[in-house]
Order: sequence, then structure tokens, then C-alpha cells
Amino acid sequence: MKDSCDLPATEARALIGAKKLSPVELVESCIARIEAVDHAVNAVVARDFERALDAARAAEAKVMRGEALGALHGLPVGIKDLEDVAGLRTTYGSPIYRDHVPAGDERLVAALRASGAIVLGKTNTPEWGAGANTRNAVYGATGNPFDPQKSAAGSSGGSAVALATGMVPLASGSDMGGSLRNPAGFCGIVGFRPSPGLVPSEKRGLGWSPLGVLGPMARNVADLALMLSAMVGDDARDPLAYTLHGRRVRRGEDFARPGPIDLSALRVALSPDLGFAPTERHIATVFGEKTALFRGVFARAEDAAPDCAGADEAFAILRAVNFVAAHREKAEMRPKDVGPNVRANVAEGLGYSAADVARAELLQTALYRRWQDFFVDHDIILTPTLTISPRSWRELYPAEIDGRPTKTYFHWLALAYAVTLAGHPALSLPLGLDHAGMPFGLQIIGPRGGDALVLAVAQALERVLADDPRTARPIPDLARLKAAPPISAMAGFLGFA
Repeated sequence: MKDSCDLPATEARALIGAKKLSPVELVESCIARIEAVDHAVNAVVARDFERALDAARAAEAKVMRGEALGALHGLPVGIKDLEDVAGLRTTYGSPIYRDHVPAGDERLVAALRASGAIVLGKTNTPEWGAGANTRNAVYGATGNPFDPQKSAAGSSGGSAVALATGMVPLASGSDMGGSLRNPAGFCGIVGFRPSPGLVPSEKRGLGWSPLGVLGPMARNVADLALMLSAMVGDDARDPLAYTLHGRRVRRGEDFARPGPIDLSALRVALSPDLGFAPTERHIATVFGEKTALFRGVFARAEDAAPDCAGADEAFAILRAVNFVAAHREKAEMRPKDVGPNVRANVAEGLGYSAADVARAELLQTALYRRWQDFFVDHDIILTPTLTISPRSWRELYPAEIDGRPTKTYFHWLALAYAVTLAGHPALSLPLGLDHAGMPFGLQIIGPRGGDALVLAVAQALERVLADDPRTARPIPDLARLKAAPPISAMAGFLGFA
């Protein structure tokens, strides 16, 4: 019999509602799993176990009284350490905020709690989410659950690892250059970047920038959709969460359960590199092998990609502008307490002119319009989630791919940031292992506003592929992790580089 922490969130929630699973039992099971394996991977970095148990007892009492229950009632969640949780240490991976304890929940956390979720702890992230390798100078590195010596990617790496190892059934994440999708791909779980504004954020400094979004992470698509239903909403504090006066636009119930879809009616484009990303030959080969197993389920499956010209330049400039807005003061006033990724982005941003920013926005708009033309004849695009197989977390970023130097510390994330620039929804679905025995992720990209379509396609594919060991979601060896030495004893564990 599996531990209750390994139950799908949808199943656990149904059992709680039927009085067949105690929220206390579920929280205790998650705590036991954290205590058994987290030493090997360092995913849950600030723990709130006592308050979680108090909340679980209150949730159980509510069930026994027969009261109305929220969509996530009694389900433990991990919260990425970029998101404020009242009364719980929240550092953003920065030594400047090493002892910071917020007075209140940010909107996302409050929405999850309002739906009945129980916050179990904070999950690790690189400093301010900068970079796709989860390590920082406060909590150290997070190891991949399939090999703790290797990267879990990022910036939502702690959330992905916590999910893969059964520490929590649901976890939050955020995404600019793939920070939800990248760790999902490296760790064998599901991560979803929704359309900008679908999940409101009152914290985004550049409120009209669509680059950064919040989103859900889970072990399967149904669980992810359930969590998303508690996150969406209309919120006037977020300019991108626009609304129509007197009318509710974003409704959680529209996303709670992916609708049925006929895969045989879809026109699908497949590309290992979107025509420009520096994809490792190994990953391109694995992508071809995996997709060959199911290309025939679609009405049409062709090798094609939208024109992504200008993506590298546009993302580099617009990303740097975001970093100047958010981190210039810290980088200038306390440079020794700011890591190399943040400092590099701030310095880069300060070197751009208004003409550079205007050119970047023109490039982004032109890319967006070419994507709309492409989606006239295509319903979905499939790519690898990442351009490489997981490497050592000691490598701050991949400086080369197949012997060719990368342009920037985030160039290897090109498959993700092209989608970010277009503003389309995208999901990373686990698709077995690559040739190195590490998880392989499939990125499913939908049309503008096609969040529900992406979820439906992902769930349909998940069902088609679940029974094939070549494509089923991989499971890490928990016994091996329990017996593993602590990651904190490894050379280079604590620090930015």
C-alpha cells in the first residue's frame, strides 16, 4: 500500500471529502517523507510543520462537521521561496533577506489557503529566481531527485523536487524563462506556464510586462488543473488581469477539470529546436524517438516551427530591463550580497538605451504576430522542454552545448523563452527518461489564450503514454535517496557559484 503522501492530489481530496483520509494523516505522511529524503536533495528549506498540523486538525474537524469544503481542502502545498507566506521565513534566496518573515500572505498563497490548502513549507529557489540552477547563498543547492549531484533546474527547482519525491502533492512556481517548465522537465513532473494575467500577481514591479507569471506544479495533469482552479481570478492590482466591468472573466471552475479532446482532430507541429534554440544532439535524438511513438494519434503531425527571429535579442534586453527595475538598488548598495546572475543582468540592463528597448519590443511584437499566423494552421506545438540533459549543479549555467559556446547564462533556455515572448501558455509533461537515465520533458505549447486546450491535450497524451515504460512518468528511487549522504556535505553546496 502506498503512503498517503504519494496519492494524487485529486484522489486524496476525494478521500478527504468522503471521510476516508484524515488531513492530519496526510500532513504527517508528507512530513515523514520530507524528514526521510530531503537531506539528500534540499528541496523544502523553511518548514512550517506545527502550524500545518494545527491547520490539518482544523480541516479534519470541518470535514467531520459536514461543512462545505474548498477545492484543495486538507491538501498540503509547498510554496516557492519567492512568494510571501505570513509568519514563515521567506528569503527569495537572497542573503539580504536571510531573516525576513512577512506579515501577510501574498495573493497566490491567500487564494490557495482560501481553497483549503495547507502550507507545509517553502521550496528552494535561486536568488530572486535568477537562473535555472536552484542554488543560493542562504540555503545552498537543490539536487535532482534522480541524481543529487545533478541540477534540478530552476527557478522552481525546490517545488519540482518536492513533488517528484512525494514531499507534497502540489507546489507553486513562477516562470519567466521557463522557471516552471524547466524543473518540471528535469525532475519528471508537470509544470504549467499560464497565459499572462490568468493567475494574478500584485507583486510584479513592471505590471504591464507579460514575461513573468505564476503557475501550478503537480505530479499529473489532473492535479495541476485542480490547483490552477484555485489560483486563477480577477484582481485589479494586476494590470494584466484585465476584466470587463461587472463581469467575471477568469473562473476557477473553467480549469478544474481538463475537458475531453479528440487528439485525432489536432494539427500538430513538432520541432526539437524551434528553429533557433541550441539543442543538444542527444536531446534532439530523444525527442525524435519519443514523439515517433505517438505522432500517429494526431490528424496531422509535421516538422515545423514558427519564425522565432529576434527572440534571443528581445528576451535578453527585456529580461535585463526587468532586473534593473527590481534589483538595481540592491546590486549597487550591497553588491557583495548579490549573486553573479543578478549583478550581470542589472549591469547589462543599465547598458541599454531607449532605442535598444524600443527595438526589443518591436522584435517581440513581430515574433508574436508571426506566431499568430503560424497557429492559423496548427493547434499545438511540441518541443523538448529543455535543450540539454541535467548536468552538475556545480555548473552555474551551461557555458557550452555540444562544444559550442552559449551566448548568455540563459541561452540554454531558448525553448522556453521563445514561448514567453509570444505570451502563449505552455506545459511540461514528463515523458520517461533520456539516454542518460534522466527525466525527459515534452513541452506542449498552445495558441494565444489556449490554456484549457493545453491542459486537455496534456491530459489526453498523459493517458495515452502512461502504460508505456518508455514514456510514463519516471519515479525516483526513494530508498536510494534515504540512504544517500546529505547534499549539504558536498563541495560547493553553499553559495552562488
